[in-house]
Amino acid sequence: MSYVVTLSGSPAAHSRSTHLLRVAEDALRAHGVAVRRIDARELPAASLMHADFDDPAVREALKLVDQAQAVIIATPLYKASYSGLLKSFLDLLPQRALAHKPVLPFATGGSLAHLLALDYALKPVLASLGARHVLDNVFATERDMLVVDGAYAVTDAIAQRLADAIESLVHVLDDAAALRSLRDGRRMSNERRTRETDLFRALR
Repeated sequence: MSYVVTLSGSPAAHSRSTHLLRVAEDALRAHGVAVRRIDARELPAASLMHADFDDPAVREALKLVDQAQAVIIATPLYKASYSGLLKSFLDLLPQRALAHKPVLPFATGGSLAHLLALDYALKPVLASLGARHVLDNVFATERDMLVVDGAYAVTDAIAQRLADAIESLVHVLDDAAALRSLRDGRRMSNERRTRETDLFRALR
């Protein structure tokens, strides 16, 4: 079954960046896209720090990324960089783990001054992992994330940006699926012609 992996790099269970992921996940499901979540904070800390690939939780998380059709990454930005927790997980991914997968980054920060951290800190790491199709990021400041009845809520502007980002991702996935279908059809047609040719030769 095809699915999109969402990766939370927040050390907190309830955070602004994780809320962006939840909104995106709901939007993906509304489009009929299956979602699998990886919360880096829930992986064993010792295994992350020591790159223990024998840890079952780590193996499962890496397998989810490997088999995903796309990856959405959400992180808070601290001191002009993404979270150390996210860095620890990304360091475990094999080289070119994100090749042929569209990647959509989300981030939250105190002000727009943090926005450049996505371009200068996170995106080079994604590129080193083989990501060639990085969609336009969604960045939200504290002013963009309201607190309503103790829960986070996004402003209309951020909600629209999230909706547009998910729409773009779904289009990319649809195009990739159509291309795979075309390639499979051509391969089956070639295989059929080969079988027919072999049968014809056998009957001569």
